[in-house]
Amino acid sequence: MKIASIGDFRRAAHHGPFAWPGGYPCYFVMADGEALSFEAAKDERRLILEALRDERDGNHPDQSWLPVALEINWEDTSLTCAHTQAPIPSAYGED
Repeated sequence: MKIASIGDFRRAAHHGPFAWPGGYPCYFVMADGEALSFEAAKDERRLILEALRDERDGNHPDQSWLPVALEINWEDTSLTCAHTQAPIPSAYGED
């Protein structure tokens, strides 16, 4: 799911941390290429909304807080949240 606005981010956040149907684990892809967990996005929502507002207004937001997509972690067992360093579970990766 592409995220290009505050409304897109709110829809993605409302979507929740798992894809439906299937229950596959999701995470946010940030403009700097890093992964952000749902928990970190929830905790740092204010910074994310500020970055999206700055982007909309033509300012230069902090790329580390600017989400560009919501993705499913299919197989990357080493994927971690850039903010918390907590692992982001994978759908099919081997433990």
